[in-house]
Parts: sequence; C-alpha cells; structure tokens
Amino acid sequence: MATVLGRHPRLLDVGIAATLVAGGLVEGVVGEISRPLWLHQTLVVLVMGAVAFRRVVPLATLGFVVVGMMVVNLDGQLSVFAALVIVSFTAGLELDPPRSYWGLFLATVPFYVGFAFHDPLVSDYIAITVLYGGSWAVGQMVRQRTREAAEHAARADRAEREREERAARAVAEERARIARELHDVVAHSISVIAVQTQAVRRRLGPDSAREADDLRAVESTARQAMAEMRRLFGVLRADGERASLAPQPGLDQLDSLIEDTRGAAVDVSLAVEGERCPLPPGLDLTAYRIVQEALTNTRKHAPGGQVTVRLRYGDRDLDVLVEDSGGARDGAADGGGYGLVGMRERVTLYGGTLEAGPRPGGGFAVRARLPFREAAPA
Repeated sequence: MATVLGRHPRLLDVGIAATLVAGGLVEGVVGEISRPLWLHQTLVVLVMGAVAFRRVVPLATLGFVVVGMMVVNLDGQLSVFAALVIVSFTAGLELDPPRSYWGLFLATVPFYVGFAFHDPLVSDYIAITVLYGGSWAVGQMVRQRTREAAEHAARADRAEREREERAARAVAEERARIARELHDVVAHSISVIAVQTQAVRRRLGPDSAREADDLRAVESTARQAMAEMRRLFGVLRADGERASLAPQPGLDQLDSLIEDTRGAAVDVSLAVEGERCPLPPGLDLTAYRIVQEALTNTRKHAPGGQVTVRLRYGDRDLDVLVEDSGGARDGAADGGGYGLVGMRERVTLYGGTLEAGPRPGGGFAVRARLPFREAAPA
C-alpha cells in the first residue's frame, strides 16, 4: 500500500484530505459548534477537501486553509490545525526561495496581524511560529536534503559512467596497442616466408619450373600480405606514430628488463623451472609484457621492495608468476587498474588465465597461465 501511494502522490493527497474531512465531520457531530450543522459540515468539506490540491497549487491551498481558520473559524477543531500544519509543510517542501517565503508569510503573518486586535499572550506567537512556521521550515529542510541526495546520486552515476567510459577507452587503447605489436610480429613472419621462399626458388634447377612457379606464387602472396599489413598498421597506429623498426621484445630480453628494474632500487630475482622451449612470437611477447607491467607496478607502488619472477615451462603451458612484498594497489585487487586491463586482454587473446591481487602474507601477486601447445586429441 505504501508503495502504491509513493508512486501516486495525488492519490496520497486525496487520502489525506478525505481523512481530514472525515475527522472534521465527526468533530462537528460530537463537539460543540456555533453554527448550523449543515453549514459547519459544508465548510469542513470545502476547507479540508482543499488539502487534496496541496501539491498542485501549494500557496493557494495554504491561503485557502488559513482563510478557513481565521475568517470562517471552524470552532478551533483539531482537524483544521492538522490541515494547516500539512499545507504549511507542503509549501516549504514544494517551492524554492523566494517563492517559498510566501508560504512562510501566509502561514504566520495573518495570525500575527489577527492577534493585534485582541489581547494575545506571548505563547500565542510562539505556538503559531512553532506549529506553522516550523512546519514550513521542516518542509524546506526536507526539500534541501532531497535535492542534495539527488545531486549526490547524480554525481555518483556520472562518476560511474565516466569510470566505465575510461575503462572502455583503456581497453580499446590496449587492444589497439596489442594489435600494433602483433602487426610487427606477423609482418616479420611474413617477411621471413617471402625471403625464404625466394631463396628456395632461386636454388631450383631448370627441370623444376613447375615448383618454381608455385614458389613464385607463394612469394607474391607473401609480399601482397606484407603490403596489406602496412595498410593495417596505418589504421591501427596512433597519431604521428611510425612503424617500429626494432623487433618486438620477448623473454630472451627478460634479463635486461630485470636489470633496469634493479636500477630503480627494487630487488628482483628470476627463477626458471622446466625446460625452456621456443614459444610462438606473439605469446613470447605477451609473457614479456606481463612481467614488464608487473615490475612497473612494483616500481610505482612498492619501491624498495623484493620481487620474484618465476617462469614455469610445462608440456603445454607457460606459467608466469610475479610476486612482490609491497603494499596494496588502489583498484588492483578487483582488476580496476588499467595495467591489469592490458594484461587481461593479452592473456585472453591466447586463451590463458590471469589472477592478480594481494597476497595473504602481504604484497601483491600476478599469475598468468599461457597455453602454447594444443592438447593432443584423445
């Protein structure tokens, strides 16, 4: 029932007005009144019924109820006082300054003026100020609090949308970066194919003309693929970026990366388990970038700490583990850091898994499993 009334405020207002009318009618029957009952009950219906319009025309409703009390004077019934408290509160709740100040004026000043023609007590002024002026003030306070809550919710929603937009941009930028790096890897492989094919074709004798034609077709296709790769880089590159002439790094350059990190006052140790084996160039680059990003995070968030980099070569998977003894990262535990976004994108590209978060004994750990060989069919 409360939910229904909250969704339909006009229905709530009609219910309040009906309750006040019913209360006033009962008071007219059981109490003492100074006018004919039919006239009294008619005035009750008119004055109390006006409360149903308290949100539609709050100032007019307040003025009408004040007139109903002061001019018509419904014998000081409790329902009239309740109606005036409600409409005073509504004038404060529904209106912004300076219009709302007219509500305070209507709720109090007419009574102050009326007291001037009688012999009022100080308590009369206090009662009017507290009952009607206080009701208006409470309405204003509720309105202000409601507005502040709405603004806070709006700011929170806006901040959440901005955070999601930043995360989406970070993902898009990281994917573009990965694609540019893989462009270099694939372009190098295609270039090798073209060069080796040409070398084999030139070693063939005159009696291998058919094989030479096939190799020439492979060489031509490879060169066409190289041209398309250059066009692809034109789409992927950032403004002003040129194609890299240096080969993309791999785990064979891990020692140099670790030495650079040690130069930043971070104690790094490397452990390799299992038998090293050649990795696909793209996956080799991915493993290197994971270690690089993890060490970069350590330099930012745990300078002077200790880091262990562990590579485990399995039959079909490469496990990369980077653990440090530093403190917690903002946003790192739940994957909110953009560096982790790049790690996840790279690992997902190769069907691997990534875990990153605080260690139970302190510090931070990044664990990645990268499959480099398909499982043999059963």
